[in-house]
Amino acid sequence: MKLYNTLTKKQEVLKPIQPPQVTMYNCGPTVYQFPHIGNWRSFLIADLLRRSLDYLGYQTKQVMNITDVGHLTSDADSGQDKIELEAEKEKKSAQEIAEFYFQAFLEDGRQLNVQMPHVIPRASEHIAEMIKLIQRLEKKGYTYQTSDGIYFDTSKFKQYGRLSGQKPEQKKAGARIELSIEKKNPTDFALWKFSPKNIQRQQEWFSPWGTGFPGWHIECSVLSQKYLGQPFDIHTGGVDHIGVHHENEIAQSEAAYNKPLANYWVHVEFLQLKKIKMAKSSGGVITIKDLIEKGYNPLAYRLFVFSAHYQSKQSFSWSAMDQAQRNLNKIYQTANRLRDCSHQTKNKSKLDLATYRRNFKKHLQNNLDTPQMMATLFNLLTEVNQLIDKKKLNRSEAQKALKTLLEWDQVLGIKIEETINRARSLPREVQKLIQEREKKRRAKKWKEADQLRQKIQKLGYKIEDTDQGTKARLI
Repeated sequence: MKLYNTLTKKQEVLKPIQPPQVTMYNCGPTVYQFPHIGNWRSFLIADLLRRSLDYLGYQTKQVMNITDVGHLTSDADSGQDKIELEAEKEKKSAQEIAEFYFQAFLEDGRQLNVQMPHVIPRASEHIAEMIKLIQRLEKKGYTYQTSDGIYFDTSKFKQYGRLSGQKPEQKKAGARIELSIEKKNPTDFALWKFSPKNIQRQQEWFSPWGTGFPGWHIECSVLSQKYLGQPFDIHTGGVDHIGVHHENEIAQSEAAYNKPLANYWVHVEFLQLKKIKMAKSSGGVITIKDLIEKGYNPLAYRLFVFSAHYQSKQSFSWSAMDQAQRNLNKIYQTANRLRDCSHQTKNKSKLDLATYRRNFKKHLQNNLDTPQMMATLFNLLTEVNQLIDKKKLNRSEAQKALKTLLEWDQVLGIKIEETINRARSLPREVQKLIQEREKKRRAKKWKEADQLRQKIQKLGYKIEDTDQGTKARLI
C-alpha cells in the first residue's frame, strides 16, 4: 500500500510499526451541529482507508475523538465555545447538545455504512489526562501563562511548521491583534483556557492554573497517545487541519515525549459547492438528511465521493448525485442479474476476472486511486451485462463474477449482498400488486396493468417481464 504522506510531501510504502496491525487516528466531529456532506467526505475516506487495509490483510485499530468541549469559534483561541454557544441558542445544556449531535453523527454514519472506529473517546471524559500532559510540557519549559490561559511557546519547538511546510514567520495570526497581544508568537496556542471572570461556564474544571477548560488541540494528543501509543501509524483529517490543528498536535506531542506523533499523515481535500468550500460558516451546507429527503440513497453519496481522488478538490452538484444514484442502481441491478443467471451455455466465457481483480487491487494500493477503482468496477459491469444479454455467461462464471463484486464491496461498503438478499424476498404488498398486474395483463387491460407497475415502482421495485415470468428488482 502506497500513501501520500503530508509530512514528507511524497508517496511512501506503508510500513506499520507492528505488522500486521495498523494503528490509525482520525480527527472526529465537534458535536454542536449536524455534520454536512463536506465533513463526511473526510470521514468516508478514513472509512475507505480502514476497509482497504483490512481487505489487504492488515489488522486495523482505529480511534476517533469526539470534541464536546474547548473548540472555540476562532481557531486562534478566541470567541465562544461552539457547544456552549449552541446550548444558549437552543436553550439546552452543553451536555444535551453534545449528546444530541453525537447521536446524529452516528445515525448519519449508519446511513452511509461507515464502520465506526474501535474507540470513540470524548474530550470531556479525559480532562485529568490533559492536565497531566500540560504539566509535563510546563516542566519541560514549553509553556507560559497569560491573563486568559496557558499557552504553548512554538518558538521553543524548532520543527514547528514542518507539516504545512511554512516557517513560523510566514504564518499569520488567525485572531485580531488585540485578542493575541499577550502571545509571544502569533503561532502560539492555548493548552488551557481560564473561564471568563464573573461568568460560570457550563463545562469547566479546576486545574493547577485556575478554573477553566482545555484548548482544542490538546485532546487529540492525549487521546491518540492513550489509545494507540506514540508513535502510531496513520493520522487522517481534512486539509483545513494541516496548518493549525495538526501542526499544534505535533508540537505538543513531540515536545512532551521526544518522539514522532504519527508516521503517515493523510489529508482529504475540500468538497466545494459552487466553487466555494462547503462550511457551516458560509451557510451553504447540505446534510445527509437533505439527500435522503430528495430521494437519494445515502450510499450513492459514497460512490460520489469515490468518483474523485481524495487529494483533489471535489465539486458537488445535484446532477453529479443523479449520476451517482444511477451508478449505484447499475451495480445492484447487475449483481441481481449475476445472482439469477442460470444459463448453461457450453461456450467458454471470455470474462477475464483475474485481470479485473488485479487492476482493482493495484489501483487501491496506489494511494487509494478511487477513480481508477471505479473505472475497473464499471468496466466489469458493462462486460458481464453484455455477456448475459447474449447468453454467453454461464452460471459458474456468473457466480465467480458476483463473488468478485462482493469482495470489492468489503472496500466500497455499498451493501451489495444485503441488497440482493433483500430482493430475494419481496414485501407482501409488492407480491400482491404483481399478482394483480399479471391478472390485468392476461385480460389485456394494459392501462390498468401499467398503473399497477407505477405503484410497484413507487415502492422501490422495478418490474421486468421475462420468458420465465415477471420479476421485481430493487431500483
